[in-house]
Amino acid sequence: MPRTADTDRPIDQTPEWKALASHARRNRARTLAALFAKDRRRAERFTAEGAGLRMDYSKHHVDAETMRLLLALATRAGLKGRIAAMFKGEKLNITEQRAVLHVALRAPKGSSIKVDGVDVVPEVHRVLERMAAFSKRVRSGSWKGATGKRIRNVVNIGIGGSDLGPVMAYKALVHYSERSMNFRFVSNVDGTDFVEAVRDLDPAETLFIVSSKTFTTLETMTNAHTARTWLLAGLKKAAGRSGLPSDATARHFVAVSTNAKEVEAFGIDTANMFGFWDWVGGRYSMDSAIGLSTMLAIGPARFTELLRGFHAMDEHFRTAPLARNLPVIMGLLGVWMNNFLGYPSLAVLPYDQYLSRFSAYLQQLEMESNGKHVTLAGKRVDWDTCPTIWGEPGTNGQHAFYQMIHQGTRIVPCDFITFCKPISGLPHHHDLLVANVFAQAEALAFGKSKAEVRAEGVARELVPHKEFDGNRPSTVIMGERLTPFSLGTLVALYEHKVFTQGTVWQINSFDQWGVELGKVLAKKIIPELAAKKPVVDHDSSTNALINHYRTHRGR
Repeated sequence: MPRTADTDRPIDQTPEWKALASHARRNRARTLAALFAKDRRRAERFTAEGAGLRMDYSKHHVDAETMRLLLALATRAGLKGRIAAMFKGEKLNITEQRAVLHVALRAPKGSSIKVDGVDVVPEVHRVLERMAAFSKRVRSGSWKGATGKRIRNVVNIGIGGSDLGPVMAYKALVHYSERSMNFRFVSNVDGTDFVEAVRDLDPAETLFIVSSKTFTTLETMTNAHTARTWLLAGLKKAAGRSGLPSDATARHFVAVSTNAKEVEAFGIDTANMFGFWDWVGGRYSMDSAIGLSTMLAIGPARFTELLRGFHAMDEHFRTAPLARNLPVIMGLLGVWMNNFLGYPSLAVLPYDQYLSRFSAYLQQLEMESNGKHVTLAGKRVDWDTCPTIWGEPGTNGQHAFYQMIHQGTRIVPCDFITFCKPISGLPHHHDLLVANVFAQAEALAFGKSKAEVRAEGVARELVPHKEFDGNRPSTVIMGERLTPFSLGTLVALYEHKVFTQGTVWQINSFDQWGVELGKVLAKKIIPELAAKKPVVDHDSSTNALINHYRTHRGR
């Protein structure tokens, strides 16, 4: 393991952690209203900028001393050294002996990042160039399906990082997409997902992207085989007596994978297989070949803009002083709220309808990365790690769960995300949208006292119901406009926030062993569903569930 941090000493046993715990106890009664009253320049002091994003974190329960102590904790955790080690290609993913190099996916041509002495940047750009060439053929219509028709429908088949990133990116950037083409996404092994995705599509005009590193992922390959059956049946019906060409599958399927043997066996031309590397985790892969559907939608030039946005935040994270470093500040605020103030969840609330899947994307990015109970040293953690991440776009959420955020018994920190300029061309709508961002953050922070409610002439018996405690923390993140570049900066901001928190918590943010057990057990149960004798090899509950299903499924 790279010696970039004091991982042998539990972080909660360090003087820096204990100092923060003491600081939290001493200041538990302070309010945001008091902090703002004490410092007229508070908003200025607790706002930071980088890579085109502005982050106001003044509505948090922090002062200069809090931030000093948090930065001291980051130093104790070896954050600077860990950042440097990541960019150098050191194998920070110690349980799988892999480098952690999603930053190489957006490194500019001519830069150098090495793994085991080999520069990986040239190979990254070779894949990007192949993706661009393929995208241009499909978008221009020069790529034809088996019947000679151009491709008008693209269906991405994947799961986890092979789905959540592409779905989120497509929805976020649909304004910039080729509107003459349809883009659909299939991930769930539930057959409904596939059936609904292809219900109104012409097989002759449909291209499937099968995204699976090993080309053996159960859900993905089940959907891929169903897609091939659907495609060939449709093409055969349309072709009639003329029959299908032998390469029909190859004209309608491409792969994002590293398993050439399985790709070829499926019927895909390996010339149309786009690879990626074991130093890219699935949830960090949307800017790799996994983003092929994104490039097909927005085109190679705008995909390059997306990569530039990622790289801009990478460079900010790598070079900015920790005290002015956006991902570091976000990460440390999360540690402060989670571990010292006891807030176990975080609501991410993008005030942009295009970011409707951003919170869902972050659920995997954050909770699969930092939902760990074992330290890098292999010992059980004695402190909380990742909070629960959730959220929906505003203003819809205001009419759903904001009641709980404002007046519920649990405090829920919030990240508000918004942009200064609208894409819609309806500036009045955008003013209303952004006004709600500012109003919600203000209401959460300062609330409304009983005296203020009484002063409005509210009936005495209703006063307790209309009082707002306030004192609830939030961050406001603002960009100029939602573009491919700004989406890249925003995603990278959260990626590096995760890295910061994982470093402080002394955990490996880049493996996901917790995903495996259920998958292994499912493989055991699948053949049991077809067994003739009652199943008795599990616990009584699981046995009963399997046997009930077998007798009631109707086949």
